[in-house]
Amino acid sequence: MSTLPPDDATDADDARQAWLDAIRDATPLLPPNRVSFEPPKPRPRPRQRELDERAVIREAMQTPLDSDEWFDAGSADAFLRNGVSRMTLRDLRRGRWAIQGHLDLHGYTRHEAQEEVERFIDSALGAGQRCIRIVHGRGLGSPGREGVLRTLVKSWLARRRDVLAFCHAPPRDGGEGALWILLRTQRNDSRSPAR
Repeated sequence: MSTLPPDDATDADDARQAWLDAIRDATPLLPPNRVSFEPPKPRPRPRQRELDERAVIREAMQTPLDSDEWFDAGSADAFLRNGVSRMTLRDLRRGRWAIQGHLDLHGYTRHEAQEEVERFIDSALGAGQRCIRIVHGRGLGSPGREGVLRTLVKSWLARRRDVLAFCHAPPRDGGEGALWILLRTQRNDSRSPAR
């Protein structure tokens, strides 16, 4: 008694042979004439160093300026970075710079206000804005009617190297409750004020 292979195996062998016969005269395709491009991997960022530097800046900004630093700045109502012409502060006070950005701190706590000020200035610098306004309020709702944010905002601004000058806005634009701030350009060039 002989054993015949199952029909499936015979069919598979026939199909394979038929396929080989069909492609016998075929020539292989040439490899594609394309360049495979993979973008370079991003450079690693020193995240811990960035976090450490940010923590140091936050800590330094929470301490108000002492009276000597305010005296060096000219007065408590205005600030001018050393090496910047006094004409710059005069032009700022006279409104010769166009206000390009605005932040209102009403309703913020001290810590929220500090984060908002930092974010706002970074955003303004990134957008190439030179003159901005921050409304800190007069402190009429504060205990003792002392403007806590008023003093702190000035302190925070004076500690930033990218702030060249600031002064109180005129009464029509917030008066004692607002500051006009002149920022350094990203290219560190000196432009004449917008007229």
